[in-house]
Amino acid sequence: MAQRVVTLLTDDIDGDEAAETVRFGVDGTEFEIDLNEENASAFREALRPYVQKGRRSGGRATASPGRRAAATNTKTDPAQLKAIRGWAKDQNLKVSDRGRISADILSAYEAAH
Repeated sequence: MAQRVVTLLTDDIDGDEAAETVRFGVDGTEFEIDLNEENASAFREALRPYVQKGRRSGGRATASPGRRAAATNTKTDPAQLKAIRGWAKDQNLKVSDRGRISADILSAYEAAH
């Protein structure tokens, strides 16, 4: 027997269907809120001046959606890793034959392609 589980997010502001869960922290407390695209955009826009003037104090860095997709594909695609290593060697950049590829080399590769 197959089972299918569907999780539906509801926007915590207006009750519509949500598109994502947004995590944020204030005064040492972390929060999550489910938001649709419009409310998530408004939330980020409201925080923008504070984020731009603030400094990171921990946690993990987040990337733009395009960057995140590229990083995810790179981790799981051996052919892509091989291509990046080959390109780096052609550029006389120091890269190991195995293991993690440095962020600098990944950035340079992405910029070149």
